[in-house]
Amino acid sequence: MSKEKFTIALDGVDPDKVPKKTLCTGEKIPSIGFGTFGSDHVSAEEVAEAVRGAISVGYRLIDCAAVYGNEHAIGEVLQEVMQAGIKREELWIVSKLWNDMHGEGDVLIACAKTLKDLKLEYLDLYLVHWPFPNTHPPGCDVNYRDPSARPYIHEEFMKTWRQMERLVKAGLVRHIGTSNMTIPKLKLLLRDAEIKPVCNEMELHPHFQQPELFKFLIDNGITPIGFCPLGSPNRPERDRTPEDTVVLEDPVIVKIAQNHNVHPAVVCLKWAVQRGQIPIPFSTKREHYLSNIKGVVEDPLTEEEMKEIEAIDKNCRLIKGQVFLWPGAKDWRDLWDEDGEIAT
Repeated sequence: MSKEKFTIALDGVDPDKVPKKTLCTGEKIPSIGFGTFGSDHVSAEEVAEAVRGAISVGYRLIDCAAVYGNEHAIGEVLQEVMQAGIKREELWIVSKLWNDMHGEGDVLIACAKTLKDLKLEYLDLYLVHWPFPNTHPPGCDVNYRDPSARPYIHEEFMKTWRQMERLVKAGLVRHIGTSNMTIPKLKLLLRDAEIKPVCNEMELHPHFQQPELFKFLIDNGITPIGFCPLGSPNRPERDRTPEDTVVLEDPVIVKIAQNHNVHPAVVCLKWAVQRGQIPIPFSTKREHYLSNIKGVVEDPLTEEEMKEIEAIDKNCRLIKGQVFLWPGAKDWRDLWDEDGEIAT
């Protein structure tokens, strides 16, 4: 961890100039965030140092998760930046409930540990990371299967969701949401929830635009948060398959990037923000995370460029989730209810 005193970067972006989205509660949330999933190739300390730099250049939304194994290091940085004058209410801190803590009474324990690690009194948003209680060891390969894995069982999920609602009522969490959900599962949750999800975190990039799910979320007042907004070039080896496409090499993205004199990554982020989702790119390189946030406050894409990108959707899911499959599941498509029915 750097020993220099935290300061606001002179070449950064004024957080007030970063576009905001309005949640169904009326609350404003930054339209770009900083991801922290680097646990398979970057140390906790490196991720935390990147968070420190990201806040310095203008990021205020930080997307964390217990399973990333770095919240303790990020907490040190959050404490430092707040001591340096960044008000807590200026930050939007997200974390996620991991799959092994869905049981009765476990949600409060998991949230309490995250709050302790992040050195915070409350979270702005807490998500159920996956809708299954299926787990896997760190660094496992694509063929690993949790012997006790099971499909989505709505009654079980609602027991978890009721605990999430209690966190809101207790003031430990300001908003709750979902991640890696599908339309059939969300329909059941919206039917039965007392406190509805304000966000759903999901894979979103120009080669995987999920238009049906995206529209469903917007129509129901749920804000999409997009992970892998650049096509996740550094995703774990287990998530790579021969048919995967490379977003940053798409001729349309490359051409638009040349027209704007920016890296193709910046085009993907401009598109995401202008479309209405919140991208959460991660990088440990200052020049990258600085250009990423600058890209969403200046030189927007034209309507024609937005339409060109809409036309390059390849329905290419990169994070397929094979390690979450249960005995009897056919393949990873069962996780995503592609035929409109919840797979059992």
